[in-house]
Amino acid sequence: MRWTHRLRGAGTAAVAAALLGGALAVPSAGAAPSRDRLTDLVNPFIGTENEGNTYPGAAVPFGMVQLSPDTGHNTGYDHSDTHIRGFSAVHLSGVGCGLGGDLPVLPTTGDVTETDYAKYAAEFSHDTETARPGYYRVGLKSGIGAELTATERTGVQRYTFPATDKANVLINAGQSLHKTVGTDVEILDRRTVRTKITGSGFCQDTKPYTLYTITRFDRPFTSAGTWKGGTVSAGSRTSSADAERNGAYVRFDTSKDRTVEATTALSYVDAKGAALNLRAEGGRSFGHVEHAARGKWEDRLDDVRAQGGDKTLRRTFYSSLYRSFLAPNIGSDVDGRYTGWDQRTHRARGFTYYQNWSLWDTYRTQAQLLALLAPRESRDMALSVLRIDKESGWLPKWGYGTVETNIMTGDPVTPFLTNAYQQGLFKGTPGLAEEAYRALKKNADGVPPADSAPVGREANKEYIADGFAPYVKGRPHAKPGDSDYDHGASATLEYALSDAMLAQMARELGHKKDAERYAARAQNYRKIFDPSTGFFRARDKAGAFTGPADPAKSEGFHEGTSWQYQWLVPQDLPGMVDLIGGKQAANGRLDSFFAYDQLLKDPAKTAREVWVNGPYDYYNADKYNPQNEPDLIAPYTYLSTGQPWKTTDVVHAALTLFTDTPTGMTGNDDLGTMSAWNVLSSIGIFPVQPGTDTWGLSTPVFERVDLSLDRRYYPRGRFTVTAPGTSPERRYVQSVSADGADYGRTYLRTGDIRELRELSFTVGDKPSEWGTAPEAAPPVVR
Repeated sequence: MRWTHRLRGAGTAAVAAALLGGALAVPSAGAAPSRDRLTDLVNPFIGTENEGNTYPGAAVPFGMVQLSPDTGHNTGYDHSDTHIRGFSAVHLSGVGCGLGGDLPVLPTTGDVTETDYAKYAAEFSHDTETARPGYYRVGLKSGIGAELTATERTGVQRYTFPATDKANVLINAGQSLHKTVGTDVEILDRRTVRTKITGSGFCQDTKPYTLYTITRFDRPFTSAGTWKGGTVSAGSRTSSADAERNGAYVRFDTSKDRTVEATTALSYVDAKGAALNLRAEGGRSFGHVEHAARGKWEDRLDDVRAQGGDKTLRRTFYSSLYRSFLAPNIGSDVDGRYTGWDQRTHRARGFTYYQNWSLWDTYRTQAQLLALLAPRESRDMALSVLRIDKESGWLPKWGYGTVETNIMTGDPVTPFLTNAYQQGLFKGTPGLAEEAYRALKKNADGVPPADSAPVGREANKEYIADGFAPYVKGRPHAKPGDSDYDHGASATLEYALSDAMLAQMARELGHKKDAERYAARAQNYRKIFDPSTGFFRARDKAGAFTGPADPAKSEGFHEGTSWQYQWLVPQDLPGMVDLIGGKQAANGRLDSFFAYDQLLKDPAKTAREVWVNGPYDYYNADKYNPQNEPDLIAPYTYLSTGQPWKTTDVVHAALTLFTDTPTGMTGNDDLGTMSAWNVLSSIGIFPVQPGTDTWGLSTPVFERVDLSLDRRYYPRGRFTVTAPGTSPERRYVQSVSADGADYGRTYLRTGDIRELRELSFTVGDKPSEWGTAPEAAPPVVR
């Protein structure tokens, strides 16, 4: 079948030719335009090498679509690669296993003979590649220029081809970054292609999910066809497959009109939802969409105005701020419908439904940053998590799209939701706090049934009975995902942390007996303390300590050792310090952990050569691992041991690991977790007790940071942190003032941020007595 269309004028062709020339001569990755915009300070290529696992493509804040190139790396893009397999519509920033990559689309020329994107991948050079928030561009060695931008639910592509009558766009439904279970492809008319993709897997097999897409081109194609497996069928309009390759191609004549634009809309509900999303957000030119996307990012980044610091510091800071707003992601269509974890269609009324919950990571940093800077969205995110409980019967642990993956361990959903409560996100909605508490209580006191997907607090029966989660080596997994029994020691610490946060919420809501019970359980960290070694240690089902006695070679801790989990008792650091022999002993152990004497001589070298390095180097170490979640709070432990200046020393050394290069991430970003750590630590306020409203203080790296806050939650609408003269040499707090009054505590409450206009640090080149009094330390969570 031959399809014809009316060619557009030669003027458009001239513009297209100029665009292609620009695509082949853009600045190198990381080069900043000269315009004074905050988006110019963002380098989306940071973290795209050395397993940061970020992506450089186009998205808007919290968008459903993340349109980005895939090069063959298991999570999408790696800066070391030289070929692009396609521009796919779904990515998660910084995940550790293959996930997303649905519907890779690639422009080509000539006959369509290959159906495996590893074979038809297009070669490219970073010299022809650039990216900024909401926009990506690359010149392929084939002579094709590709540009990407996005709305919340659509991805928009603009391709500039050479003059040819065989300009193709390959729409690959059957290959992605994870396992494809089944796909359908349908060419609806001379401009439109629809797909249905069912996929599974994140680190291992999980319950499948389904994604619907519809792609609309800005002009008719001249011909089209489909493929299945290795067979290409010219003129075919439909194709269905199970796990094998499956896709469609459409062809254009670009002899005169060299540009082709296409808009792809997604829906996790049905084909109707994708069509509605396309109708609502599509139909605009590429330039219009790109301008709007950049505007959204300017508005978001402008809520944090940092002054001082060199250009590299500012670029790493704003790039981290940008990545902090990439997830969670919108899951509901424009009509409010979404697919719940019961796999039924529901409708969000009065809020936006979000999905993708890397809770073990984000509860420590990103949840707090979003509650501060994006409280309305954060409220909707909390409501979305509660919908998961309502519709599936259980709260999530690590959710992707419409399914539970059970990746990671412990009980991360509790501090995530108690943080939302403590930050005031539930105020103004009658009954919401109680609804959240009921869901959390069920989660804290039970275990999901065998016929449900979640594992929840898998070792809860033993934990409640004996005070610890046992480490059962080699125990078969009852459900896909990770198992708390494989990591009994760290699961015990995580459960106890969550119990403390839930106790505080219960007490404030008037559930006195529950509060007493959870507060007692929050002390269960003591049950795995081995006095003979002076460290936490796993215990077997009989209660005996197990695994190597050497805390650097310990077993039963998830992605870490006993040394690294020693400090994960934010609810009761004084109690933990007493266990290991008091403040002097604790400070000695902290100094050893951070290699403090070496750090003072050369902070950057110590961070890179002495501390744990390598994104997956979790085990067999007695040093700080700044690249992984168990140690994110650890530098702030000095606030509780009377030596707060050492917190600044360690934090500022760790900040040197963030650089303006593709290798400038400290391990997986984990949906903004590490980026949020950078942002908060750079400002000088950090959530030292996740799940509460407590923020620890350290010296800011900027002389002034102005936060524009939502007046609905922060009536003053602004909070400013100043530190005149701060620098790597002048990094020690001499005094702090709050709206001009002396401030001696090493922490703030969220209520303080609501009431204060300015927190001012006076800095010097030597430590002072500020914050060293016992009453200055963050309080015990009760």
